[in-house]
Amino acid sequence: MRENKITDTSAADARRGKDIQGIPWERLSISRQEYRRNRLEQYKNYENVPQSGESSEKECKPTKKGGAYFEFWHNTRSVKSTILHFQLRNLVWSTSKHDVYLMSHFSIVHWSSLNGRKREVLNVSGHVAPCEKHPGSLLEGFTETQVSTLAVRDKLLIAGGFQGELICKYLDRPGVSFCLRTTYDDNAITNAVEIYESPSGAVHFMASNNDCGVRDFDMERFQLSKHFSYPWPVNHTSLSPDGKLLVIVGDNPDGMLVDPQTGKTVMPLCGHLDFSFASAWHPDGNIFATGNQDKTCRVWDVRNLSKSVAVLKGNLGAIRSIRFTPDGQFMAMAEPADFVHVYDAKNGFEKEQEIDFFGEISGVSFSPDSESLFIGVWDRTYGSLLQYNRCRNYTYLDSLL
Repeated sequence: MRENKITDTSAADARRGKDIQGIPWERLSISRQEYRRNRLEQYKNYENVPQSGESSEKECKPTKKGGAYFEFWHNTRSVKSTILHFQLRNLVWSTSKHDVYLMSHFSIVHWSSLNGRKREVLNVSGHVAPCEKHPGSLLEGFTETQVSTLAVRDKLLIAGGFQGELICKYLDRPGVSFCLRTTYDDNAITNAVEIYESPSGAVHFMASNNDCGVRDFDMERFQLSKHFSYPWPVNHTSLSPDGKLLVIVGDNPDGMLVDPQTGKTVMPLCGHLDFSFASAWHPDGNIFATGNQDKTCRVWDVRNLSKSVAVLKGNLGAIRSIRFTPDGQFMAMAEPADFVHVYDAKNGFEKEQEIDFFGEISGVSFSPDSESLFIGVWDRTYGSLLQYNRCRNYTYLDSLL
């Protein structure tokens, strides 16, 4: 505990001038401002389509910075948030204002901001096998799973792996419920998982794979219910709040809206210039957003898909994770490293708060009550979990406009 007190940073520490990540700039040969300038100049964005980041700039909507929507609360370095795949950054999930689940090396851990403690939920470095018998479940389980993506909702946790593995665990039950391998394709990595509740109230989850497949699983019957195939690897899907539309993005500049019952395309989504790895719906069911390696997040309105509502630009690189607050007020978009942008979604995405730190981002998550924002930071020395809390009387800093 003594180490935690030394290395962690609280809001009170930050107010006294301590760096939120505990970086001792005063003892280093470079200032924070100089290091930031170097990062902006030297960081190389990964692109599948050359020059996509530069080409996208002309469409970007200028935004006013200086918003103060979430304030720094705590940074804990006792939890090391890690990633295994440089393009997949959905490894942090909050189930309450105080409870967070994240990948830390080969363990899925739970962190409580109430007591400042972590506990291991699942270790995938060795042999993981299901303790329940269900049709289609691989009773032999998996060994040394490399987790590529994670999803946690309510009491259900799903971990996807580099070889198409799916490990499903109920947090209120001992052991793993079942293990699946979505495909035996050599290029079968599970890119994303989304847990949702069907109109009937049944819990489902949807897995997106590099084998160009989207698979829907019914957790009441523990069975595959739908399987759709597309012309390119699917990197992320998002189901609309009413369950009637599905956003699909992947290794193609154009995404698509599809009918989740049939898998057929309703409308293409044209505008991005590179491959996409993120998507999210606003709770109102009309607005959704997609994140791309062209360094932009595009905001769309289902009532008029002829063009994007807004094109929002990152500083360093691709937009690899997007989240809306459950109350619909804000949207967060995360770059691969250093920057998380929080936009005022309720007022047209014209104003933003820029959260600035150093390190690769493993994931971002708002709490279900919209009160907290958690950011996983992967770094050899300063790997941590950042927590920001909602500013109830947030103001806009006109002096920074």
